[in-house]
Amino acid sequence: QVQVVESGGGLVQPGGSLRLSCAVSGSIFGVYLMAWYRQAPGNQRELVASITRAGDKTNYADSVKGRFTISRDNAKNTVYLQMNNLKPEDSAVYYCNADLKESMLSTFQEYWGQGTQVTVSS
Repeated sequence: QVQVVESGGGLVQPGGSLRLSCAVSGSIFGVYLMAWYRQAPGNQRELVASITRAGDKTNYADSVKGRFTISRDNAKNTVYLQMNNLKPEDSAVYYCNADLKESMLSTFQEYWGQGTQVTVSS
């Protein structure tokens, strides 16, 4: 019933920008911590950025600090990742992760999106 859908990926030249979006839908009580991960072929999935429900605390991988910005709109149950000054090493499938409750008394559960491809190349 819960769906997590990423969008906004594509092909971009080095130095370019992309904005990824991740919308959570379904019967949901609340969405709490949200995060972006990425995985390149042959590599492990790594955390790129995370953001708390209030948006007051964010964490970034060292490799993206100063270039990427995570934000969220709780009215839309959506998290964004603004990616600037993209580098070829940023190429990966980017996955959205959401920690949520389906009802007030439910336990927390992690949900993953299907991923969106980001390719940085000339």
